[in-house]
Formats: sequence, structure tokens, C-alpha cells
Amino acid sequence: MEFIRSDSIVELSNPGVISRQLLTPDNSSSKRVTITEVHLQIGACQPRHIHEASEQIWYATKGTGKLLLADDAEKYFKAGDVVRFADKVVHGLLNDGDEEFVYVSVTAPPINFEYAYQGKK
Repeated sequence: MEFIRSDSIVELSNPGVISRQLLTPDNSSSKRVTITEVHLQIGACQPRHIHEASEQIWYATKGTGKLLLADDAEKYFKAGDVVRFADKVVHGLLNDGDEEFVYVSVTAPPINFEYAYQGKK
């Protein structure tokens, strides 16, 4: 069993976005997944992007927003919904709702997301 203390969870940030790195190869012996909890303030955006060799599953736990997909497509995404992106699939998120948007992301194989964020604490 592994136990990860809350005070050892790294937070990455961009304007309006906090990504809590719950389980990563840096804080766990698991080398198969990264689990993150992502918070987007009202109006915040994670721009469209892809992951070359990892799939992601997002579980929305709070709020409403828009998935930003390939070819400028968008899809409504709300608390309780789950979405899976295969590797190389364009995805992003815009919080156009009236409250914070929160989702949990599972990425396999793991990715170190520090490259995508400006701040770290």
C-alpha cells in the first residue's frame, strides 16, 4: 500500500488553472498512470492540444464547460460526465460556466505535466 499525504501533492498552475498532481511517478512507485485534479476558474481555458503517446480520461466533478475539440468543434461537459481521449486526439477545455470547474484526469502511460504549466508549488 502507498499513502500520499496531501502536503506532498505538487500543484502546477497557469492563469486561472490549478493542476494538483495526485499520483505521478514522482510521488508513487506506480509507473502506469498519472492522476490529476484540475481546477479552472470562471473563464479559464486549457487550449486545444494532443498527447502523442498517452490516453486521458476526464471525470467532471463540479461545474459546466465546453470541451474544445478538433476542427473548432465544441461539446458541453458537466459534473458527472466522463470523456476519454485516445492518444493524438485534440482536446481542451473552456470554463464558460458560472462557477469553478473541476475534473479528475487519469493519463496512461503517465506524463510529467510540468512542461505545460508556468508555476509550481
